Amino acid sequence: MLRSWFICIIVCLLLTSCSGIKNIQDLTYIVAIGLDYNVETQEYTAYLQGLNFAGVAKQEGGKPTEPIPIFVASAKGETLNLAVRNLYKLAEPPLFFGHVKSLILTQAIVENKFNEVIEEIGRNRSLRPTLRIITTSEDMQDLLNVKALFNYPAVYTVLYKKNQYELSRDEIRPTMLMFFLREFHEPMGMSKIPTVSIDKETWKADEPYPILYFSGYSVFQHQKYIQTIPFKDAVYINWLREKHVALNQKVEEDGQLIAVLKLSTPKVQVMYEDNLSAPVFSLNISVEADLLEKLKEVPIKKVKEILQKDVESKVTELYVNGVEKRLDVLNLGERWYRANPKKYQEIKTSNRFYLDKNSLKDVKVSVKILHYNSYKYEKRVHEDME
Repeated sequence: MLRSWFICIIVCLLLTSCSGIKNIQDLTYIVAIGLDYNVETQEYTAYLQGLNFAGVAKQEGGKPTEPIPIFVASAKGETLNLAVRNLYKLAEPPLFFGHVKSLILTQAIVENKFNEVIEEIGRNRSLRPTLRIITTSEDMQDLLNVKALFNYPAVYTVLYKKNQYELSRDEIRPTMLMFFLREFHEPMGMSKIPTVSIDKETWKADEPYPILYFSGYSVFQHQKYIQTIPFKDAVYINWLREKHVALNQKVEEDGQLIAVLKLSTPKVQVMYEDNLSAPVFSLNISVEADLLEKLKEVPIKKVKEILQKDVESKVTELYVNGVEKRLDVLNLGERWYRANPKKYQEIKTSNRFYLDKNSLKDVKVSVKILHYNSYKYEKRVHEDME
């Protein structure tokens, strides 16, 4: 009996032991990694943005009364691993990469070493496939030292937005690495990464207060970087291709603004023509809208007609500009090649781009206005409101 009690006591002591486990304040948590490349020296520069949670429990969930400093480390190396390894000996508390949220790549990486870097990141078991991938033309040191408004920590900036439900209207959504790679390796279709920039003009607090925002897309086709798409076009592409995205749209007549509407996520129907050696298609786009502002007395039927023509024109413009750069901005080839694998192989061996200006036969847009925001319209003038 005594022996049994002795064994139980020993087992309990072993089970309650936490030997080797570090406390939360005994690690430097890396939340973002920035990567740059110098073409002349052929060296990588790795940037780490770190947090330390010492004193977190004392705040009891409230906003800290004192500004929290941003810790950014950088080191150079002939490879990515060597650059990061050079930081380990200069970090106390030790570095921990299990909570990396964002990977930021400079334009030099995108244009010169993108495929190599993406392959190396994917091979690294310390990094999660759910981390956000972002590109930038800004200085990496400046970018990683930007705080959110009211001196909130950097983790409240767009670098760390989680999903579409945190987005405002007319804003580009973040991209997870695993979703990007899925599109990146498709034989047809354009893949995209949001580009982040620093705005130094909009907010001021005694002096200009810099803010981060998504300013466009870096876009790829056939595993190759093609160009950066500016914000206005990037938002429109996002609206056409993604779910849960709304768009504010101006309606103008003879150069005068007559109304502003909120467009919900459209339903895009692609109709492919049969038995052709390359994709040929028409688009039917259905949009539900809310009237936000009426600035001029114009029949609602006229507002809808102008809006429909504007959307048709913009979609056609995006498509044609993409084809000129050998880009499939609307991912119109993806579903076609799955249904036509043999014809796709013929295109692949011919080394020609699978779209041209004549591939898009027609674009038809139908707009239905659901809410009028208390603006009044006479039924005898606007018979189509019902």
